[in-house]
Amino acid sequence: MKLSYTLTFGLLTVPGAVAWGSLGHITTAFIASHFVSNTTEAYFKTLLRNDEPDYLASVASWADSIRYTKWGRFTKNFHFIDAHDNPPFSCDVDYERDCKESGCVISALANYTDQSLDPTLAPWLRAQAAKFVVHFVGDLHQPLHNEDVALGGNRIYVKWDGRDYNLHHVWDTSIAEKWLGAHGKPYPIALRWANALAVEISDGKFAEEKDGWLKELDFEDSIATAMAWSRECNAFVCTHVFPEGPAAIAGQELGGAYFDAAGPVVERQVARAGYRMAVWLDHIADEFQKRYPDYLNEL
Repeated sequence: MKLSYTLTFGLLTVPGAVAWGSLGHITTAFIASHFVSNTTEAYFKTLLRNDEPDYLASVASWADSIRYTKWGRFTKNFHFIDAHDNPPFSCDVDYERDCKESGCVISALANYTDQSLDPTLAPWLRAQAAKFVVHFVGDLHQPLHNEDVALGGNRIYVKWDGRDYNLHHVWDTSIAEKWLGAHGKPYPIALRWANALAVEISDGKFAEEKDGWLKELDFEDSIATAMAWSRECNAFVCTHVFPEGPAAIAGQELGGAYFDAAGPVVERQVARAGYRMAVWLDHIADEFQKRYPDYLNEL
């Protein structure tokens, strides 16, 4: 059964590889911090034992840090869903066809959302579940985390401003860094980007569309919600990732016209992920406190 109720046995904090780039994940979490309710903020600060403004951002890349460890190896398939489609001619994600028996990002978001709502679990397990939720909402919004071709682009090598990278790395990190004109430690860059995107979501270029971002959010059906976000994101594989097909992109320089088209997609996806994350976390906090109304008072 894909939606297994997997319990884990330790909160680990070790360095490791990243997906969606640390910059993207941290930015989505900082954006969510702008839009969660005051009650949600208090709930997660208590659960995560962090009273600082980065209480979400500080855990946003944790799931990547543990997936190559012996302990966390079971989570390696939770960061993506392998859409077996045919870009650029057809793009589509099918849960039964594409989610591995060991799990995928769709089942993982549903699983850890359920765990985060279980008052019988120890707080450290619910904190761990929250870390996974924050991360997997981000992963769902990176196009190549919703695609099977060449292991999500990992086996396609391209040029980026004259340097060699695999395509997955370009979509995880290179596009965002060039869009911002910034390189270096991700936290200060992510904070600035998140602050700017929060303004765009509230009063700027995303203000009129942000309500539409929540149209298919159904907290009662995590699978359907995650699938809607996955299909939306997977569509960019046809239009922007492989506009002329996977073979045509191999070895090509992508730092010019390709980047000009891809940059706005990455920006919008990061904004969407952060805004949706805030609403999802609001639902978790509200629902848990309905089930366990004295939780905050007892800590």
